[in-house]
Amino acid sequence: MLRRSFFAATMMPFAGSAFAQTWPSKPIRMIVPLAPGATADIIARIYADELGKALGQTIVVDNKTGAGGTIATAEASRAAPDGYTMILISQGTVVFNIGLYPKPGYDPTKDFDAVALAGSVSNVLVLHPDNPAKTVADVVAQAREKPGEYTYSSGGTGTSHHMSALLFERDTGVKMQHVPYRTTPAGIMGVANGEVKMGFFNTPTVVSLIKGGKLKAIAITSEQRSELLPEVPTMVEQGVKGHVFNTWMGFAMPRGAPPAVVSRLNAEFLRIARLPAVLEKTRAQGIDMMPPEPPAAVDKLVRDELAIWVPIIKASGASAE
Repeated sequence: MLRRSFFAATMMPFAGSAFAQTWPSKPIRMIVPLAPGATADIIARIYADELGKALGQTIVVDNKTGAGGTIATAEASRAAPDGYTMILISQGTVVFNIGLYPKPGYDPTKDFDAVALAGSVSNVLVLHPDNPAKTVADVVAQAREKPGEYTYSSGGTGTSHHMSALLFERDTGVKMQHVPYRTTPAGIMGVANGEVKMGFFNTPTVVSLIKGGKLKAIAITSEQRSELLPEVPTMVEQGVKGHVFNTWMGFAMPRGAPPAVVSRLNAEFLRIARLPAVLEKTRAQGIDMMPPEPPAAVDKLVRDELAIWVPIIKASGASAE
């Protein structure tokens, strides 16, 4: 028995090596827990295209929406850890949702093997173009006229749009009403159509509507102004001290994925992130690339962010139910 155990143990690295040499032998599914057109979808498709070329297999982007990304993320956590399913994770799905949902259906520290970081984006505070407000101070004044009635939309509870508004409430002292939509595009159109007063949305998803006059941009949540909207001042510039918010995204696989596959994917994603064509695409979309990190560093980031954000969410009283 001891000899058989020793033989099995010594053969495991070779088995993993053999698997890595034949992988991938079929298309790989990349689950994206947001709708087509959302920032997560933009990033996923940029990486999927280049990864497919490198691996010689199709990367099937599978958009699955609902419940702030918990439905898709929970599904990914239950997928076979065979190297053929990955998911685009974000600060929203693996950090914010843990504070918002009593039972999200997954544990980000136990159910996934991190692969790599992808990019980060700022949010823009937008209004309907007919709204007379021109500054953050104007928006705050409007919100204070009817506490708890000034509405803002989001692409769902737990999204970065929702969290931006919670921080805005905390940092300005206003109280607003959250109107979550099923998808990011729907939430954006809620502002453009005048269904709600305002919203915080990822810069890449609203630039065209701002430039086309369908939305009015008031402030950006990044530390510096965006190259896409250089005329829009930051929240800090407008007197909201310390209000800087950028949300990050990355990739993970179900826990137990072949280590050789995770290592290969990490190397590929880091290589792709440095490609001039990819940098040009992401910069044009207002996406900032993340520093190259090994999987262990991504795991640490998730744990550190959970320690910071879950208490903030709990203190705010925000809940998905």
